[in-house]
Amino acid sequence: MSNDLKILYAEDEPDIREVTEFALEGEGFELLSCDSGPDALEKAKNVTPDLLLFDVMMPGMDGPTTLKEIRALPNMADTPIIFMTAKVQPSEVDEYKAMGALGVISKPFDPMTLADDIRNLLWPTGG
Repeated sequence: MSNDLKILYAEDEPDIREVTEFALEGEGFELLSCDSGPDALEKAKNVTPDLLLFDVMMPGMDGPTTLKEIRALPNMADTPIIFMTAKVQPSEVDEYKAMGALGVISKPFDPMTLADDIRNLLWPTGG
């Protein structure tokens, strides 16, 4: 089951987006990549992903704001979210979790373990 996840992914940095796509698509995940919050919001109106994977720091509409907007869509109220960010102070992580995030993947991340990091957040008991 863990290898056919559809992920709505928002990241404004092309290099990071490319590395993430390579790391996750190689593990069988389907990525719907977006280069901004508004792009993710637009795509979210037409798809129902299994997971949201958002960069926190994006120009214009950041990850948390994008999440808030997406949560207003009827098909997206309960979709799990994981944030990716370099801002991983405990208070910041607590803030993201208070928004409903399953967890935070810190940047820079290891492309070799990214898929497992996501699986471990989605299914903490290995389910």
